[in-house]
Amino acid sequence: MNNSQYTPEEPISSIATALAPAALGIVRVSGKNSIELVSKVFSSPKRLLNAAGNTIVYGWIKDGDALVDEVMVAVYRAPKSFTGEDMCEIFCHGGPAVVTAVQALMLKSGFRQAERGEYTFRAYINGKTDLTKAEAVKEIIDSHTDASRGRAAGRLAGSLYEEIDSIKKLIIDTLAAIEVEIEYPEDEETIADAFDSSDIKLARDRLKELVDSWKGEKLYQDGARVVLCGRTNAGKSSLFNAILKEERAIVSDIEGTTRDFLESWASFDGIPVRLFDTAGLRETEDVIEAQGVEITKNLSTDADVILYLIDSNSNITSEDIEFIKKSREPVLVVWTKCDELTDEMNCHDAHKILEKAIKDNPEEKTDLRGQVSISAKKGTGFDGLYKAVKSILTSGLSTERNQAGLGSERQKEAVTEALECVEHALISAADNYTLDAVVQDLEDTLDALGIVTGDVTPDDVLGSIFANFCVGK
Repeated sequence: MNNSQYTPEEPISSIATALAPAALGIVRVSGKNSIELVSKVFSSPKRLLNAAGNTIVYGWIKDGDALVDEVMVAVYRAPKSFTGEDMCEIFCHGGPAVVTAVQALMLKSGFRQAERGEYTFRAYINGKTDLTKAEAVKEIIDSHTDASRGRAAGRLAGSLYEEIDSIKKLIIDTLAAIEVEIEYPEDEETIADAFDSSDIKLARDRLKELVDSWKGEKLYQDGARVVLCGRTNAGKSSLFNAILKEERAIVSDIEGTTRDFLESWASFDGIPVRLFDTAGLRETEDVIEAQGVEITKNLSTDADVILYLIDSNSNITSEDIEFIKKSREPVLVVWTKCDELTDEMNCHDAHKILEKAIKDNPEEKTDLRGQVSISAKKGTGFDGLYKAVKSILTSGLSTERNQAGLGSERQKEAVTEALECVEHALISAADNYTLDAVVQDLEDTLDALGIVTGDVTPDDVLGSIFANFCVGK
């Protein structure tokens, strides 16, 4: 959004729901005189004009004498609305032709087409939200799992804002104490003894926790790439379908059935995962299948985790061992079709076979992270599979959080800067710099934290944030 051309309170309108056949569609308007403008094309203008805030009025949208659609109009009056301005939401029937007709009439009646994120932008500049909550709106829209949605919802509810505000209070209280010391100095042996630095140290620790939270939060936002690899007929397509709970991939006993890759989002114990089903690994004279095998190898080199599938009823081959040992990405071996094992062999035996094969070639390094056994046919072993993948993806990350976490790279950079300023303030005090130097570091800390919440934000940053929103938000 181009903030330099933004006109506050200008009446804007947009379609707020997907333009696809549905039971309901919503056209949202906001700005000065927006209720009056809607009333001019409403069948009961006086009832709409006299409606109290947070009420709904039934009627028809009309274009002159022609009826457009039977609607319900929700009325919101400033400042008690999402944007802080007068607003209406027109609930019409959800056919694309109907929704676009209502929107076209709004534009003809004096509204301007809303830009991307303009409603949320207006909420921000009118003090109805801060940038952490505004960014959380898009996080929720883009979330792929309940866990990622829940983390974003926490930021939308104000968890990050409250944490930042609490840290700022620690800094401000320390600044106040230092200002008193500057105004009324006493004989102190060192600058470090001139004020209590405990609040600054606490702020440092809490800022470090926030910085450390980013990698884990990013995993839940962006997801991970998990690639299914293995020889032909290892059960990759069956596992792909079982995880998605739909028949996406063709399953056949004929080797080489899968020649290209399929991908879809899935949830692995709450972590969003882009799951890839790939062509079976084997030497082949078929040119098309050979291309599929090459694609499989390329996808595996970009994977966050490789699930290497081996049929529990077949012997482990030198090709299996070679792939596992040469992989530089984390590999989890998945023994499939365990429901078909005979009494003479069980899943534990299969695991031991691989362990022995690895030990027999100690000179080769591998990133084998473990083994699990599943049956796609019976749906067994999936909990263990999901937990094993989650353990690999979250290794070394702070993901199980009871407090706020960062929601964007922008927030992470600002909090990192604040942390550096706090640490420098402590060093300045310890090295007996003047109190003015400590004050400057702490004021820089507040500026950096102000960038997180939007108290201090350049226009180009605002444009970058809101330009990625939907038009209706």
